Amino acid sequence: MIYDHTQFEKDLSFFNIELKEDQKEQFNRFYELLTEWNSFMNLTAITEWDDVLKKHFLDSLSAVRVLDEIRFRKWNVIDVGTGAGFPGIPLKIVFPDLRLTLLDSLQKRLDFLDEVVRQLGLKDVELVHGRAEDLARSPQMREHYDLCVSRAVANLSTLSELCIPFVKKGGVFLSYKSEKSVQEAEAAKSAVFLLGGRLEKQDTFQLPDSDMTRTLFVIRKVQETSKKYPRKAGVPGKQPL
Repeated sequence: MIYDHTQFEKDLSFFNIELKEDQKEQFNRFYELLTEWNSFMNLTAITEWDDVLKKHFLDSLSAVRVLDEIRFRKWNVIDVGTGAGFPGIPLKIVFPDLRLTLLDSLQKRLDFLDEVVRQLGLKDVELVHGRAEDLARSPQMREHYDLCVSRAVANLSTLSELCIPFVKKGGVFLSYKSEKSVQEAEAAKSAVFLLGGRLEKQDTFQLPDSDMTRTLFVIRKVQETSKKYPRKAGVPGKQPL
């Protein structure tokens, strides 16, 4: 298959990102593996080339709108509930100096990501199987990361409880949302405060050349998280703070 990157490169120019040839090849191979594995397991409902470029790859890279430092800092990053590898894998392809941990509760998805990491030749990538509520309590992972990213669909209060405990003081939790989420942000204020965070920035925008609205929440870790959080598995989703 011949892959046309014209629109993707045009879209990326809005974020001041320019791909090298080897990075284009990595995105090509990622797409091939995504569609191949998707034929026998549920990874994504989005499978057309142009749609994957826009709705998965470009969307993942929109982080640079609010965190320009990601371009040059060798951050230790965790992607919580990574699923098919978004936003972690696109960020790693474009910013290879990142040290990346991909966390997911489903081993089959991690088997897919293991193949992606191997075939794309990505270095400094760790795959972790388990639930965020459990792993955020482990001494090896709690308050260990400079940046936590998540495109998971849970509400911001729940995501904050799952993600902020992984972030070291001074670090950032970046939540990707698909809609304007003013009410959600208001509802999450108490949870963010209780978990040691502060909502630093909220950026609502449309993906280039589309009518797709996105919102990025930048939550700065200003205090250590109380040992009470996260609560046991399942509770943050059922009873948001």
